Amino acid sequence: MKNSTAIWHILAVATVIFWGTSFVSTKVLLTHGFSAVQVFFIRFVFTYLLLLAINHKKILAQNFKDEFLLFISGITGGTLYFWAENTALTLSPSSNVSLIVCTNPLLIMIFGGLLFKSERLKSRQILGSLLTFVGMVLVVLNGKFILKLSPLGDFLAFVAAILWTIYSLSLKPFKARYSTLFITRKIFFYSIVSSIPLMAAEHLQGRFIPWENFAEPVVAFNFLCLAIFSSLLGYVAWNTVLKKLGTVLASNYVYALPLVTIITAMIAIGERISPVAWAGAATIVMGMAIAEYKGKRQLTQFLQTCLFWTICPHCKQNRPTDFRQFKLYLHRDINKKKD
Repeated sequence: MKNSTAIWHILAVATVIFWGTSFVSTKVLLTHGFSAVQVFFIRFVFTYLLLLAINHKKILAQNFKDEFLLFISGITGGTLYFWAENTALTLSPSSNVSLIVCTNPLLIMIFGGLLFKSERLKSRQILGSLLTFVGMVLVVLNGKFILKLSPLGDFLAFVAAILWTIYSLSLKPFKARYSTLFITRKIFFYSIVSSIPLMAAEHLQGRFIPWENFAEPVVAFNFLCLAIFSSLLGYVAWNTVLKKLGTVLASNYVYALPLVTIITAMIAIGERISPVAWAGAATIVMGMAIAEYKGKRQLTQFLQTCLFWTICPHCKQNRPTDFRQFKLYLHRDINKKKD
C-alpha cells in the first residue's frame, strides 16, 4: 500500500469503529424512553449546529442540480436510511437486519461499476470484496445458522441498503467542487428537514421527547457519542474516504461494522463471540487485504504479519522476516510460558 493512501485506510477503519459502536449507544437511548425517530432527530440537530459553527461561509451549492443532489443525499443517507433500519430492527431479528443492510457494498460495487467507469473493479478486487462479504456473514451469524424470515422487516432492511447505495453514489459527481465539511453540513440540514414530518407524526400520537431524561449522565454521554463521533467525525471522515479511495473500494470497510458491534457488545454487555465469528473476522481482514493491496509481495507481507501477530506475541516487538524466524520467536514464547 502506498504511504499516500495509508492515512485514508486508517480513517476508514476509525469511521467503522465510530459507526459500529453507535448501535450500542442507540440501544441504550431506546431503553431510556426515547423513540428511534427522536434519537436520530436530536442527533442530526446537534451535529448540524456543530458543523454550522465550523463551516458557515457558503450556504448554498453552486447550482440547483447540485443542491438537489445534496437534498437526495440528506434524505437517503440520513432520515430514510435510519428510519428503515430502525423500523426493521423492531420487526426482524438483528442478525437478519445486519446481514441485509451490510449487503450495500455489493450493491455499490455493481451499480458503481455500471454508472461510473472509474469505479469498475478488477477481478482481484471483486474476489476480495466477495470474500469480505462471506466473512461478514459469518460474523453476523456468530455461530447461529438459523435465520427467521420476517418479510416486512427484511424488506425494510434491504430498502436501507439501497438507500445507503444511493447516498454513496449521489455524492460522487460533486466531490471535487465542494469541501467535505460543506457537503456533510448540507446532508445533515436536509436530514433534519425531512425528519420534521416524522417528528410531527409522533407528536400527534402523544409521543414527546423526554427532556428530563437528559439529567441522567448515561443519556447525555450516549447522545454526545452519537453526535460527535458517529455523526460529526464519522460522516466527515467517511465522505473524505469516499473522495480519496473511491466509493466502491471504500465501501468494503462497511463489512467490518458487525464485527465492531459484537466486540463492543462483548465489552459493554458481556455478549459471547463464537469461534465462527472470529473466523469471519479473519476472513474480513483477508478479503479487504486482497481487495486493497495491489502487489503480491505487499499482500503476502501483510497476511504474514496478521498471522504472526495473532499466534506469537513476541512478533509484535520484533517482526519476523520469514517463517524460520517466526518459529524461533514462537519457541521462545512457549519456553517463557513453561518457566
